Amino acid sequence: MVMAQTAATAPAPAHGGAGAPPGSGARATRHTYGAIDLGTNNCRLLIARAENGGFTVLDSFSRIVRLGEGLGQSGRLSPEAMDRAVAALAVCAEKLRRRHVSLSRSVATEACRRAENGHEFAERVRHETGLALDIIPPHEEARLAVLGCHKLLEPGDGPALIFDIGGGSTELVLVEPGEDSPRIRAWWSAPWGVVSLTETEGRAAIEGEGRVAAYSRMRERVLRSFARFIDMLPEDRTDIRLLGTSGTVTTLASVHLALPSYDRRAVDGLHVPIEAMRRINTMIAEMDFGQRADLPCIGAERADMVVAGCAILDAILDIWPAEKLGIADRGIREGILRSLMARDGHIL
Repeated sequence: MVMAQTAATAPAPAHGGAGAPPGSGARATRHTYGAIDLGTNNCRLLIARAENGGFTVLDSFSRIVRLGEGLGQSGRLSPEAMDRAVAALAVCAEKLRRRHVSLSRSVATEACRRAENGHEFAERVRHETGLALDIIPPHEEARLAVLGCHKLLEPGDGPALIFDIGGGSTELVLVEPGEDSPRIRAWWSAPWGVVSLTETEGRAAIEGEGRVAAYSRMRERVLRSFARFIDMLPEDRTDIRLLGTSGTVTTLASVHLALPSYDRRAVDGLHVPIEAMRRINTMIAEMDFGQRADLPCIGAERADMVVAGCAILDAILDIWPAEKLGIADRGIREGILRSLMARDGHIL
């Protein structure tokens, strides 16, 4: 676990996009941007162009690759997991070339940070796809997540907690109002994400007759990992706000809305009453795998990991009792894009 009082760290260098057109190194030609976020569970890409004080998405890609599967037991990325991730990254690289991306950044998070062979994997990615994979530290991951989603914070003068539940870790960022964007007051990286927490508790326990007790154990395990961050939280809890960015919160928001299929337009920027979110967490914790898989926006692909996500979210709600949870279907990729565009003089 790592903490810091500020995130005053310089961003890592960006890279010219694969297949960039001639002259793409010149400032004036950097008009199409790419961002890749390789997490413990997912591989995601966004390609965009700066426009009207924001950006327009030209292409996107998302695939569950489970790069961190088995990492907790072996300490290494497995050959099968690496194969899945490389295949997804090859798709991303081809999209960057096809869209003539002139500036891009590709980042990897907790799985590659923790794995003994994380840097070997990054070298394989460079060799096979041409992508320069930047294994970023937790404070950079937190900074990018805040940069990507803070515009969805509810208006207010009080402190806010922004969190990102990943596959291998959960980032918590305490922010307070600033002139143009929130100022990071403190942050924390807990070693529990949906993959690492599921594998530590064991699927048999989560799916068995004692699954409610297993859920309680997971929630308590996460709460203990927050202990030092709790000491950094302000005693004045008036006008507090809460915003989550991750597949967990967007999935649970879809369940709350009873959507027949995922709809980003309905979810991104939604604010869900905490009582409603608690009820959904409890409902999912009590379901078996088949019942969870039958929920349209969970399905078989997410049914085994969503319980751990609910446990992590419950622990966050325990330490930061806001009235509503803001939902962001945006985060690290959008933070990367905003960083790259700002370097080229775009005001976002």
